[in-house]
Amino acid sequence: MATNEILLIQPVEGLGGEGDQVVVRAGYARNYLLPNKIAVPVSRANRKHIEALKKAREVREARDLEAHQQLADKIGQLHIAIAVKTGDGGKMFGAVTAANLLEKITEAGLEVDKKKVHLAAPIKTLGKHSTVIKLHPEVSIELEFDVVSENPIDIAQEEE
Repeated sequence: MATNEILLIQPVEGLGGEGDQVVVRAGYARNYLLPNKIAVPVSRANRKHIEALKKAREVREARDLEAHQQLADKIGQLHIAIAVKTGDGGKMFGAVTAANLLEKITEAGLEVDKKKVHLAAPIKTLGKHSTVIKLHPEVSIELEFDVVSENPIDIAQEEE
């Protein structure tokens, strides 16, 4: 297979960040990366831009890390309660998913990408639960939340 060595100008998911020198298949470089000005061929003239791109990348990554740390602090201060419909004895109808949790975070005025909220499995019980939100490779936070019933639970019926 023919390959090309190229210099990335913009970050590409799964390939690298700006300033990275990578080897890709010739067709991918020729048909996608080069025409869309995401990358340039490696040459002596282009190698001079590597240092400038790497410095810009460091500044951007430091700024992103700081922003994600501030967002994690704000998320850590949230007290989330998700109200669900329940039947006799507090048995839930349906389940609480990551989408429900994301909706509550958005209602609090914080923007989080839906891919960042991870629930191992949908929650089907009332009470306190927690999940990890991974905002950045170096920043993750454990969010605790409550699942409560919309209607009061009649304990007397449960005992009978």
